[in-house]
Amino acid sequence: MTLITCGALLFDLDGVLIDSTPAVTRVWSRWAIAHGFDPDEVVRNSHGRPSLATIRDYLPHADHEAENREVERGEIADLKGVVPLPGARELLDALPSDRWAIVTSCTRRLAAVRLRAAGLPIPERLVTCDDVKNGKPDPEPYLKGASLLGVSASDCIVVEDVPAGIRAGKAAGARVVACRTTASDLELEAAGSDWIVEGCNSLSLTRSSVANRELTLVLNQDPRNA
Repeated sequence: MTLITCGALLFDLDGVLIDSTPAVTRVWSRWAIAHGFDPDEVVRNSHGRPSLATIRDYLPHADHEAENREVERGEIADLKGVVPLPGARELLDALPSDRWAIVTSCTRRLAAVRLRAAGLPIPERLVTCDDVKNGKPDPEPYLKGASLLGVSASDCIVVEDVPAGIRAGKAAGARVVACRTTASDLELEAAGSDWIVEGCNSLSLTRSSVANRELTLVLNQDPRNA
């Protein structure tokens, strides 16, 4: 058991709170095949980044906004298999509403649709790609999330699942708990994660921390220190 004291928690969405991998794989695979790219490579590179960034990488001379709208429409329409990850609901229910935020690379509209599909609450504070100029791995999204909560990023714990998000959290000055839901331990370690756990079901709060200004996060397994 490991205890971590912090002021607030900043969660990535896909791969941390919800499992949308089947839908993401289907949508990006269709897009990749339509444009003559390797679907496995495109899916892998799309994780944890704004879709617009992926589109720009592969189609530098295309109408990026139009392509992005098509991808977003596909993701909003395909909600099959979008479910909460184990422990996500319990952890969010235990947190005071002003002590956590979601910081995601998807659009605000898509985030809301997926949260509703998974039966999870839409937080008071939600940072999406619509709210920042520079997406992950830039620190801007997590710096904005911390600012919305009125705490410094260095007093936050970021919960992530992919290297781009981990690098964003670390660049913002936060400590990062990485979940083994998407990437390998080697990739999570190389990105700079401070702890590695199975997922939100490995995290809980001490009873006393809920009433205090400081949160005490409990890692309920033997995490690997990166």
